Parts: sequence; structure tokens; C-alpha cells
Amino acid sequence: MNPGIIGQAAGLFAVTNIDDIVILALFFARGAGQRGSTVRIVGGQYLGFAAILVVAVAAAFGATFLPESAIPYLGLLPLALGLKAAWQAWKNHRDEDDEEAEVKPGGPGLPAVAAVTFANGGDNIGVYVPVFATAGIGGMSVYVVIFLILVALWCLAGRFFATRPVIAKALSRWGHILLPVVLIAIGALILIEGGAFGL
Repeated sequence: MNPGIIGQAAGLFAVTNIDDIVILALFFARGAGQRGSTVRIVGGQYLGFAAILVVAVAAAFGATFLPESAIPYLGLLPLALGLKAAWQAWKNHRDEDDEEAEVKPGGPGLPAVAAVTFANGGDNIGVYVPVFATAGIGGMSVYVVIFLILVALWCLAGRFFATRPVIAKALSRWGHILLPVVLIAIGALILIEGGAFGL
């Protein structure tokens, strides 16, 4: 393996996925104390990122699953999930005295994490395709392997931030508000930057 291409792959992943650490920290904070939440979050992150890689690799070989004009509309996924999370936070706040509200299982589900990861990485596909196309099959394989290794590192970083006492306290206090705000902002940003609905 060429150390240069490993460094390029690591740099490309870091630059295109830096915002995922914040989202992962929010997901881990939301799932704190919930059985199986770590597995669901990590599994969702891998599932969503694998979908990004499949689309990027296929497009690098000339097969396009999504027309370029459809990519901005991926912003509807985090927007819808953010609105749902906001509704749940409002409903839980309204019913906080109700015992039933306290025993409901919480934490993000695997499909929700995967959907947010894929939608948030929709713009990454446009960056990955030309890089993969010029790297050849061997180089592309290195990129994919490095990316998948770094997904694990990103999950560890998100969990690390979510479990630091100061950050964990802030996230436990404000996470139910921050997660919907971040998801709605990501969705709106994807829609606006992509020019969806003529924005």
C-alpha cells in the first residue's frame, strides 16, 4: 500500500465528514443508558456510509443511481427526522410528569442514523466520484478500506465527546433540543445549497 494514497484518503475523509462527529456525539448522548444504542448508532453510521460508498463507486464506473438534480432533495431526510425529534421532545416535555413518558425506550434507531448519515454525505458523493474515477480499482479499494476504518474512529470520537463529563452534562441537558435543531439545520442547508425547490 502506498502511504501517500493512505494519507490522501484519510485527509479526504476527515475534510468531508468533520460534521459527523457532532451528529454522532448527539446520537450517543441521546442513546446514553439505553440498551443496544451503541450498536444501533455504529451500525447505522456504517450502513449510511456504505450506501454513500456504493453510490460513489458505481458513479465512478459510470453507473448513476441518482440524477445529480435529486441529490439536494436528500436534505428532506434529516429535515423530517429533525422535525420528528422536535415533536418527540415537545411531547416528552409536555408529558414529563406522566410515568409512561419515562419508561418509553429512547435513543436513535439504526435506520434513522443511517438515513442522516446518507443524507448528510450526499454532497460527499460529488467529491468522491472524481477521486475514485481517477484512482483506478486498486486506489479506489484503498480509499474504501481507509474510509471504513475511519468510520470506526469517528464513532469512537463521537462517543468520547458524548461521555466527557462537561459535554455529557450539557448534552443531557440540551441534547433533546440540539439534535432536532442540528438535523433541521443540516436538512435545510442541503436543500438550500443544492437549490432544491428553487431555493
